[in-house]
Amino acid sequence: MDISMLLIDSMLEKFISEKKWVYQAIDQLSEEDVVWHPTPESNSIANLISHIRGTVRQRLETVFFNVPDQRDRDKEFKRGLQVSKEEALTLANESFDVIIQILEDMKLKPQLLMWQPYLNMPTLTFSANDNESTLLDMMVQMVREVHNHTGQIMYIAKMRKGQLQWVY
Repeated sequence: MDISMLLIDSMLEKFISEKKWVYQAIDQLSEEDVVWHPTPESNSIANLISHIRGTVRQRLETVFFNVPDQRDRDKEFKRGLQVSKEEALTLANESFDVIIQILEDMKLKPQLLMWQPYLNMPTLTFSANDNESTLLDMMVQMVREVHNHTGQIMYIAKMRKGQLQWVY
């Protein structure tokens, strides 16, 4: 099997798993749990889910679906951000579904891994990638960032509920 396909399949498996765990964690929370943050400086699950959604919109939907970049990154981290449990589940599903769809599409065109989608676009802000980054660079960054935030979400959920119930 081609290394490109192995990479795509590996990332796809990772995001499908992350979606499952995030959904299960949030589903066990109350409305209050979703907006709770451990300290005044910490993010809530509402912040983290809004941030994941903003990142997916800005980094992926702009180039794959020609969605205008209207991200308000500061709002994602606003203290007291109000997102209902249902909205959090919707934002999580939308985010992971976009990533999974793109990876599924890439299986048909693995050469896209070397594409530089931001080469002729305005300078990227708030990103570990730059305009010369390849789609592979971007997707590896998405794996890292989403995984970190998934861990934070699960940790906060455990802080609120103690033991969570998992369906494997």
